[in-house]
Amino acid sequence: MADKQKQVPVVLALAGLDPTGGAGLQADIEAIASMGSHAAPVITAVTAQDTNNVIGFTPLEAGLVVQQARAVLEDIPVAAIKIGMTGSVEVIEAIHTLLNDYPGLPVVLDPVLVAGGGGALAERSAATAINTLLLPHATVVTPNRSEAYALAPEADTLDACAMALLAYGAKYVLITGGDSGAKTAAGPVTNPVVNMLYGNNRVLESYQ
Repeated sequence: MADKQKQVPVVLALAGLDPTGGAGLQADIEAIASMGSHAAPVITAVTAQDTNNVIGFTPLEAGLVVQQARAVLEDIPVAAIKIGMTGSVEVIEAIHTLLNDYPGLPVVLDPVLVAGGGGALAERSAATAINTLLLPHATVVTPNRSEAYALAPEADTLDACAMALLAYGAKYVLITGGDSGAKTAAGPVTNPVVNMLYGNNRVLESYQ
């Protein structure tokens, strides 16, 4: 009997729409495809931005986000979930409900709060909602340096940020893009780009 053709894993990707194609869902689709998987994209917000900064954004109505996601989840065997820009507490709450309904799936959480140019991409109250509703479901959370401090405002080092996020329930924390102003227990980060992986309440690996 001929072997069955290997099924391509499907990743449900929830994120915002970037008209430049440089971030958000378009970037997720490309990254997921490069790993040999198929992206099933769910729009959470529409942004107006150029290659420098955000002009504005509008989160989708939470019910529509849920409808998009359930249409995929109830039809296709999803292997993992990737969460990017949420935009509003209501959308975060909706995603929380989805994660409760589909436990056991690996979840990659990129807690998008601010664009590269500094423009806001979420409500101010989103950080608290991410911590309490999404982090407990996250297999790995991937904040950049600014997002790590926003999610853990009482922390004074990146190590402390990571420990705080692990305490909320994330299995692993990957803090990306540390710069010369970043601090860890070992001292200032001097490399222009340093990614730090944390788990089991310690640093597991650093990538430069």
